[in-house]
Amino acid sequence: MLSKSYSTMSDEDLVKACVRNNTEAQKVLYERYYSRMLALCLRYSDNKDDAKDSLHDGFIAIFSKISSYSGSGSFEGWMRRVFVNLMLMKIRRKDVVKESVNVDDFTWAIPVQENVFDKIRSKDVIKLISEMPQGYRIVFNMVVIEGYSYQEVAKELNISEVSVRSQLSRGRMWLRNKISKMEDMQ
Repeated sequence: MLSKSYSTMSDEDLVKACVRNNTEAQKVLYERYYSRMLALCLRYSDNKDDAKDSLHDGFIAIFSKISSYSGSGSFEGWMRRVFVNLMLMKIRRKDVVKESVNVDDFTWAIPVQENVFDKIRSKDVIKLISEMPQGYRIVFNMVVIEGYSYQEVAKELNISEVSVRSQLSRGRMWLRNKISKMEDMQ
């Protein structure tokens, strides 16, 4: 073991200690990534309690699978993938994105203003994303925030790519509408 304290260890050294079931290293890793993984869970959950439950489940999964981390790529990226997969498993159980309409068949009632995002703060956008209907929010998070392709989202959620595009388009329109209403109130 290195002589430096666990809190100053690199992720690589913490992972090695966690593989050996070192509880102090696990605690440091948990504290180091708590807020980032909670934010991820909040984006996919209906409420803060569900997000905290998922956070707990995610860290259990991390510590039970940590020996499978190969060291290639960032550890945080690997963790994010574990957490997203956990969230997707929970979402699949609820089956919330199966109901969708082909985006070409959907009529938009709200004119789109291209500069709608110019005057809003990022914390307001994050709050609005958390208020999105769950199907929109899941697809929006996966594509826009996590960087999944339409194909990957379709496969992960067991829906068609057309449904992914539909959910994403409607989610973006929903978000634009809410932002426009915020601007009108200012």
